[in-house]
Amino acid sequence: MENRTEISSLGEFGLINHLTRNFEIQNASTLLSIGDDAAVVDHFGKQTVVTTDLLIEGIHFDLMYTPLKHLGYKSVVVNLSDVYAMNATPTQVTVSIGISNRFSVEALDEFYEGVYAACEKYKVDLVGGDTSSSQKGFIISVTALGEVAPGKFIRRDTAQKGDLICVSGDLGGAFLGLTLMEREKKIYLENPQVQPNLEGEDYIVGRLLKPEARKDIIDFFEQHNIVPTAMMDVSDGLSSEILHLCKQSNLGCRIYEDKIPVHDRARQAAFKFGLDPTVCALNGGEDYELIFTLKQEDYDKITLNEEISVIGYTTETEEGIKLLTKGGNTFDITAQGWNAFTK
Repeated sequence: MENRTEISSLGEFGLINHLTRNFEIQNASTLLSIGDDAAVVDHFGKQTVVTTDLLIEGIHFDLMYTPLKHLGYKSVVVNLSDVYAMNATPTQVTVSIGISNRFSVEALDEFYEGVYAACEKYKVDLVGGDTSSSQKGFIISVTALGEVAPGKFIRRDTAQKGDLICVSGDLGGAFLGLTLMEREKKIYLENPQVQPNLEGEDYIVGRLLKPEARKDIIDFFEQHNIVPTAMMDVSDGLSSEILHLCKQSNLGCRIYEDKIPVHDRARQAAFKFGLDPTVCALNGGEDYELIFTLKQEDYDKITLNEEISVIGYTTETEEGIKLLTKGGNTFDITAQGWNAFTK
């Protein structure tokens, strides 16, 4: 039987000291980290971006199929994705958790291993947080800080008419991973003897459980002197992000179904589940890709990057927010994406 250390045996400060004992500062902007009343951060003349996400067990994740280490990693990454979506560099995070007594210190160590791995990969410092008991389930709140040169941050509401609409990576994979895991969970609950069958589905499962933030795209913009006119990350589904971007910029758009990037493995999984890959890409959430608009003269620069797809262009508001299907039909794009309040 593995050792189980009760959280109560450490006390709150003992627990925080235990969970954060291995963190070393990586950024010059982190002047004072964990261990005082507050952290001190100085971005040396740069502007600071701040973003916060709340993840709640049973709404945003299911511990039946989410390893705690992956959950720690993902909790950090989803916040870093929002920092990159502002064209900024993430530098610090705080992680707060609410836990019930069903979690041991060892379980939290696993969660923090994931937090630690994400901080290390993206070179950010964990500078604070809080722990509390929770009567129901596991609650996680992460805040990320980032820095950006004055005035270089990119908003959602600044796209211009005639801009190209682009996305990074591919879409729909995380939703298909979720569909698979929910199917396997249902089978398991009905018959616990049946082993889960995830054969050959590691791509979509990885997209769900271990997403990455698109630092590489932000680095590419900098190297090639590309400045998107507007940008945001794809967390709730492509259709709802397109609507945000167009409505906030007061524009319409044309999106081409055959230009929406879907990974082959995701496409095969969609067919297996009897789903339309385009619908998964438009309405599934949690891909954490970037959607951005570019001036048409930047087109040649982005052809250098295979990770960027041009999926359409912006138009006058009157022309509506439309999808052109492979069959040549035109539909209004509606927000069918993930909604936190309809669970």
